[in-house]
Amino acid sequence: MRKIFYLVILLAVVVSSCKKSKTPDPGTTPIEPSKTGTTLDLIRDSIFLYAKEAYYWNDGLPDYATFKPRTFTGTDDISAIQKEVDALSQYKINPNTGKPYEYYPSSPGEAKYSFIDDGTVSAELNGVNGDFGFAPIYAATNDLRVRYVYPNSPADRAGLKRGYQITSINGRTNLAYDGNGGPGTNLNFVINAYAQSSTINMVLKKPDATSITVTLNADTYTTNPVITHNVFDQGGGKKVGYLVFNSFTSLANAKPKLNEAFNDFAGQNITDLVVDLRYNGGGFVSTAEYLSNLIAPAAKSGSVMYSSYFNSNLTGLTTTAARNASILKNQVRKDATTGEIYNYSQFDYSVAGNAVDFSKTGVPVSLTLSHVFFIVTGSTASASELTINNLRPIMDVKLIGTTSYGKPVGFFDIDINKYQMYIPEFETKNSANQGGYYAGMKPGTADYPGVEHTDDVTKDFGDPTEALLAYALNYVKTGTFNVAGQVIQSTAGKTNIMSVDQSREAGIEMDGNKFRGMVFNKSLKKK
Repeated sequence: MRKIFYLVILLAVVVSSCKKSKTPDPGTTPIEPSKTGTTLDLIRDSIFLYAKEAYYWNDGLPDYATFKPRTFTGTDDISAIQKEVDALSQYKINPNTGKPYEYYPSSPGEAKYSFIDDGTVSAELNGVNGDFGFAPIYAATNDLRVRYVYPNSPADRAGLKRGYQITSINGRTNLAYDGNGGPGTNLNFVINAYAQSSTINMVLKKPDATSITVTLNADTYTTNPVITHNVFDQGGGKKVGYLVFNSFTSLANAKPKLNEAFNDFAGQNITDLVVDLRYNGGGFVSTAEYLSNLIAPAAKSGSVMYSSYFNSNLTGLTTTAARNASILKNQVRKDATTGEIYNYSQFDYSVAGNAVDFSKTGVPVSLTLSHVFFIVTGSTASASELTINNLRPIMDVKLIGTTSYGKPVGFFDIDINKYQMYIPEFETKNSANQGGYYAGMKPGTADYPGVEHTDDVTKDFGDPTEALLAYALNYVKTGTFNVAGQVIQSTAGKTNIMSVDQSREAGIEMDGNKFRGMVFNKSLKKK
């Protein structure tokens, strides 16, 4: 399947493909889809019908009469339909865990992957943000820090740097972490202050122990997904390129920034590469492919990078039914390059039609790398994991950090009235048929060689003494992750140090509504 992502067309709710039924009596729920009802009723019906057709695990869903989509309610329309999507996500059980594929440990019953969007994701993935431009994270239960700062954002203009300690938010000094399997009072306060507000006042302590007070107003800025890049000379002819890539924004937005970094790496003849994806929740598949091609050896051009798998309803692989995308024909799009009008029922959903090869065409440089290190945390998801998985069979790939989010599935957007629905429609596997990392990629295991260590948020990106980067630099220089006598991360002055699992869970919780996913956005390939 291939498509152009986000020409947003606000379609009328589609139920024309459903079987027509009589008008239900007032106060009753129809036993099959009906063309009558409120706008919300028709939206709820459409969510169910699209899921039955396109959801990757649609074979686990009940029928309309059993599910009763019109019974889901909330404080507003979007909360009602999100509850419906959450409910749909809990039916299909992963036999390896005995829990739903979309089981979310922090909030059982809520979907780990599926969600309803009001257009915010579209803007963010195309490189436009309207926020403060920073995110916080806990270094310890009583130590809140700046996690990252986007260049040219309000936070950047105010002088915030990664590693600054946040001692007060909107006059509140009790910011201690109280998540413990779900947001507590303090954690909810912090999340609401930075993710759900238009103004925030903070007092921050800098590394030199001086403090600054800032007031930030949310503003629109263009996202530079490459937060920083530089090169470390480790001696003996070994040079390490370091890239912090924080979001798989559209290729038009990300490509010039990636090219700038990799041209610098090629110009300095790096021998090894560190790609810092510790907070990268994913984004466009085309950008993940481009980054994979930048890293991959030239000799692999033309070989398989990965393949995508859709449900048997869309591929027509069942023995009892032909391919069925009858409702998806109502998802109409326009190819931004050719102007061609097409719809989702025209996609080629076969595995053969969705095999993507490595290609150096259009890639400005070709590197010869001894090792590729990926820095990961629980916030590393989807398109980030896809990039890692693409390269595992063809290069010496090592992971440093904590277990990634675990999302080997992705979406294409489905417009329903003024909303976009994102539900998993495909799963990816690399050229060695490796995939299925629903529990995440854990560094330091047989499948994912490397080293496990908590995120060191006390240091800025690119600081060679920062714990996770230091492991990679040590490995390039000595051939081992640990160097005798070197302190990777100091805990001096800290109390209530968080475990690896606590640190991972805290990071996921504090992502708030941050997008985690990979979205197809390539040229249409028809059946």
